[in-house]
Amino acid sequence: MRTIQFREALREAMSEEMRRDPKVFLMGEEVAEYNGAYKVSQGMLDEFGPERVIDTPIAELGFAGIGVGASMNGLRPIIEFMTFNFSLVAIDQVINSAAKMMSMSGGQYSCPMVFRGPTGNAGMLSSQHSQNFENWYANTPGLKVVVPSNPYDAKGLLKSAIRDNDPVIFMESELMYGDKGEVPEEEYLIPIGVADTKRKGKDVTIVSFGKMVKLALQAAEELAKDGVEAEVIDLRSVRPIDYNAIIESVKRTNRLVVVEEAWPLASISSEIAFHVQHQAFDYLDAPVKRVTSRDVPLPYAPTLIEASLPNVKRIIQAVKEVTYAKA
Repeated sequence: MRTIQFREALREAMSEEMRRDPKVFLMGEEVAEYNGAYKVSQGMLDEFGPERVIDTPIAELGFAGIGVGASMNGLRPIIEFMTFNFSLVAIDQVINSAAKMMSMSGGQYSCPMVFRGPTGNAGMLSSQHSQNFENWYANTPGLKVVVPSNPYDAKGLLKSAIRDNDPVIFMESELMYGDKGEVPEEEYLIPIGVADTKRKGKDVTIVSFGKMVKLALQAAEELAKDGVEAEVIDLRSVRPIDYNAIIESVKRTNRLVVVEEAWPLASISSEIAFHVQHQAFDYLDAPVKRVTSRDVPLPYAPTLIEASLPNVKRIIQAVKEVTYAKA
């Protein structure tokens, strides 16, 4: 088993699928000549040429629309947004075109395509470049939304997303592109909609996705020093959500903490909390706790960023509250 970077896992997934299927192509800002803003597509122009690795102007609405039209006509585009903050410029194409096309055409047209790029904060980039849109897109019927937490999952899920016949929102993190992890050399796929238990435990369930999974695992390590065994579940996708994995875990642990980077109102954690109280109320020994970003635009100052975002300390505090341990 090799150890490679998150960005390399994504590159391998795209390259393997482009070799396998000539209908797959990559389009976005700086994906070709510059080798990708985050070097995810490094070397792909040399292998596949300018007809399949396409640099675009700074015009998300335009190239997202080109991708929708291409997918309706039998191609499988991968549309890269330099950040999902910029997808707001193309949100009409994503939500009113790609997501609804199958329904509005009575099944005559589908949009097998992937919109991918980084989500969430990436340090001192201030509020306009640090937002989380997982719950926004997950609110839209017709889309699938995938948020991997490590290189192994990223490769297997991206390959599945490229082969999927529905439009898939594939959300990464600028802070994770350099993360390293073990990835097999042989081909593998990870099905969309199946959560993964990253750590077994009996005292409390911690549910998360994306880069917040790393914080959840760090918190679980610290809690274990105090004799608290936390089970950490990585959703891997937030549409569909693997509710069964969460419910079965809560039935064993009787407590739940949900961690996500988005704002608290109408979040994925809100949705999970509802389903757990609806389907496993009698198993809960404490109210469900959430750890989210503070309900403010992300500040620029590093001290305020630290105060705003979820962190290990806040996760541990939430676990102590649901286990009725002393702070």
